[in-house]
Amino acid sequence: MARRALILVEGTGSNGPLYVKASRRLGLEPIILLADLSQYKSLAAESIDAIRVDTDNLDAMIRECSRLRAIHDIVGITSAEESFYATASKLCQHFELPGPNAVSIERCCDKVIQRQLLAGAGVPIPAYRVAANATDVERSAAEIGLPVIVKPAVGTGSCGVRLCRNVDELAEHTTYLLGGTHIWLSLPKQRRWQSSPRILVEQFAQGPHYYAHAIGYEVIGIGAADFGPPPYFVCRELTFPAPLTNDEHRRFADVSLSCLRALDLGWGPTCIEFRWTKLGPVVIEVNPRLSGAPDPQLVQLAYGIDLIAEHIKLVIGDEWDLRKRHSHIAAARYLNPDCDGTLHWIDGDSRAASVSGVAEVKLYVEPETQIDRKGDNRDHVARVIAASPSRAQTEAALQRATDLIGWSITPFPTADSDKQCPCFGQGKVADGLQ
Repeated sequence: MARRALILVEGTGSNGPLYVKASRRLGLEPIILLADLSQYKSLAAESIDAIRVDTDNLDAMIRECSRLRAIHDIVGITSAEESFYATASKLCQHFELPGPNAVSIERCCDKVIQRQLLAGAGVPIPAYRVAANATDVERSAAEIGLPVIVKPAVGTGSCGVRLCRNVDELAEHTTYLLGGTHIWLSLPKQRRWQSSPRILVEQFAQGPHYYAHAIGYEVIGIGAADFGPPPYFVCRELTFPAPLTNDEHRRFADVSLSCLRALDLGWGPTCIEFRWTKLGPVVIEVNPRLSGAPDPQLVQLAYGIDLIAEHIKLVIGDEWDLRKRHSHIAAARYLNPDCDGTLHWIDGDSRAASVSGVAEVKLYVEPETQIDRKGDNRDHVARVIAASPSRAQTEAALQRATDLIGWSITPFPTADSDKQCPCFGQGKVADGLQ
């Protein structure tokens, strides 16, 4: 008898390995369809069935899934990647398997259409304009009023997103986006745009940043995010759940449900981002999929809910359960460098992992790595996750652990000097206490 199998479309992002592990825990055999086998060298060692197929060609995907269904008991199809989630949804529809509305997913991934639908439903969003060239960007910023957020209409991970506080920053970022350096994405797969790129120019909604996790029309919880210094939005810390009053939580939940109804996202996971302004919650973005790691880990540590496993249960038509098992405070802190250059050493991770309350320590870079900050989520060099029954204990564990991680970077030579002094990362190791 054929073993029940789950097809995963691509999955190079942070949640990909988590979907593989969760599917196996549920007794499923993961089969990954991907365009580039070289990105999955680790899969061979884990005996994961990886098949090369043009994941941007729906007909090719249908043919491959049909072939697999002839030899496997395929019980579900999904993707851990936003760029392929709509494709997975179309495959579900074709093979009559549970899945979200592909049209709704594609509309939501297009930030322009998303904002139109939200505004039409009366959901609070920042004022915005759509621009195609530098003149449009300049005119849009003048109409909205500086400072403004300037970003691509399609994208993830804060890539290409910048706060422009004056006309010089506006011109500089517009030149970057339109000058050929930035890689423009399109739907349903990440690739260069074949037509003119679209730029969103948005009012800067000032206030603390929050995000909501939901599956279907059930809001699971609200988290808080903290970012590094402007003009970029490089995540520095995530806390789940956020410290909110009952009234604040209710307002976030009410606006979240309004977003889901406006965008027809009543099936599957979503992550909704907000700023709490003087007028209350303002929606920055709705993501029609699970947020990337470490968010699923934080929810599991805080509430005992495995979002990825529950999503897979939904995908295969099994009964799913979002009940809280406990109520802890979980947080993740990212370590980000202060300069570009050559990272010569980074260590302290094993000592940090031994701190009571620490759940995970992850280093993103290795010695002799070239550090070239992009102003987005690719800038992280390390991450620490901690959890405990109290907010104070979790914060203390994070601090003790991050104090033990350090690194040294020699900045790249500049026109003024061909010899630069090393800059050290935070922690006792960086202070020379090795």
